[in-house]
Amino acid sequence: MKERLFYLLFLSSILIALTCLLILLIDVVLDGYSYLSWDFLTNYASRKAENSGILAPLAGTLWLVILTAFCTIPLGVSTALYLEEFAGTNILSKIIKINISNLAGVPSIIYGLLGLAFFTYFIGLGKSIIAGALTMTLLVLPIVIISAQEAIRTVQPSLKEAAYALGATKWEVSKKIILPHSIGGIMSGIILAMSRAVGETAPILIISSLVFITTVPSSPLDRFTVLPLQIYTWASFPKDEFRAIASAGIIVLLIILITMNSLAIYIRWKNQTDNY
Repeated sequence: MKERLFYLLFLSSILIALTCLLILLIDVVLDGYSYLSWDFLTNYASRKAENSGILAPLAGTLWLVILTAFCTIPLGVSTALYLEEFAGTNILSKIIKINISNLAGVPSIIYGLLGLAFFTYFIGLGKSIIAGALTMTLLVLPIVIISAQEAIRTVQPSLKEAAYALGATKWEVSKKIILPHSIGGIMSGIILAMSRAVGETAPILIISSLVFITTVPSSPLDRFTVLPLQIYTWASFPKDEFRAIASAGIIVLLIILITMNSLAIYIRWKNQTDNY
């Protein structure tokens, strides 16, 4: 009786959550689908809702994700590989692992303030795309490191032992055994981390603070805005038309996030299929 009661309780919790999500999605789609058009994707922001578009924030989001991935992937994977295969079980490595786990739970606004103080003013990068990308790198780096560590741990010890028995060095084992067999989990973790970078607003609000841009960024040192920031601005306007185009922007952002998450799921499934 208790088992059935808990089963119904957990099932009802899932159904309530999915129902609320479905209601929100339907409401967003009904409000914003009529504004989805090629002009909406290729126009700049305007003071008139019917002429507004998301070209500048969409381009800024793509710039931000690409630069964040360029900074995060080598640093995160290298750190995870070092901690799992080279560092050993000493006090220093334990302290590093504990701090990485703690950093994964730090609020994103803290990273925004850190990026503003260090990258924007101390280094002198200004409120540029590269400053935002480096800030987002700090935000998602713990996620990439932890997911890469978990993926590396899934490699069967017998494969590594066989390579060592044949005379391979630790670097050769890491390059030819560990990374190829853990690449699926590593890539899915990276894509999920990039998905979080796409949806974060607080750090970019501090770094960029721009919502009305009529040019597409052409270099990492240009000013920029991103989709979540533009959506937040439109949603705060009192006119219903701007709230409708905010819903259209949400639809575009959801399509990007769903695509990235679907790619992560496919990579993990493909890796598991190949291993078996």
